[in-house]
Amino acid sequence: MHPWLAPARLAVAAFLAVALCFFGYHAATAVTGVVNFFSYFTNLSNLSGMAVLGYGGWAGLTGRRPVPDAVRGAVVLYLAITGLAYGTLLAKYPAVLVIPWVDDVVHRAIPLVVLADWLIDPPVQRIRPTVVLSWLAFPLVYLVYVLIRGHAVDWYPYSFLDPARHGGYRRVAGACFLMTVAFLLVGSAVAAVGNALAAHRDARQGALPPGGQARPAPADGG
Repeated sequence: MHPWLAPARLAVAAFLAVALCFFGYHAATAVTGVVNFFSYFTNLSNLSGMAVLGYGGWAGLTGRRPVPDAVRGAVVLYLAITGLAYGTLLAKYPAVLVIPWVDDVVHRAIPLVVLADWLIDPPVQRIRPTVVLSWLAFPLVYLVYVLIRGHAVDWYPYSFLDPARHGGYRRVAGACFLMTVAFLLVGSAVAAVGNALAAHRDARQGALPPGGQARPAPADGG
């Protein structure tokens, strides 16, 4: 692992913690409230990103066991979806309760940083399709929570999950299906890119002796 990666992870985690504290305090003092703050997938995915980056940086500095690759990959997926959903669906809607610079951090900067971290430090072990499928567990639990709580309190964090809008539950079901497909496609891409980079790294390291110089090519003939 690059020697600068651990302190960089800690620095990003600390900065994200500050951004989320600003956002959380702003939400707690506004009409949304604390519970609603933790009901946004954006905030949950950024909290998971903060935890993974923070622990990963600390583990890298202290020699502790690193964050499991399956967990890192899941966080990359969740934040990638956060960035993609914001860029394609949500950016056009005014977010009056979001501090502008925090909005940029949680929707744009952190998804890119976490993806870059995955590319710079790819998984040690191959990410299998069953692992990709397991990454969908949290979004599905989140969806059930949002629909049940939304029905109870008449509040939904995202308009496409609100059955009171045009199309009702048929539109919500269609949106959920499309989001599930997006999670599968993006998760598969995250795993495929990570596996390819890991294989390239392993092949490059296998071609180098302990001194770091490339092994000489074998001579032709016998």
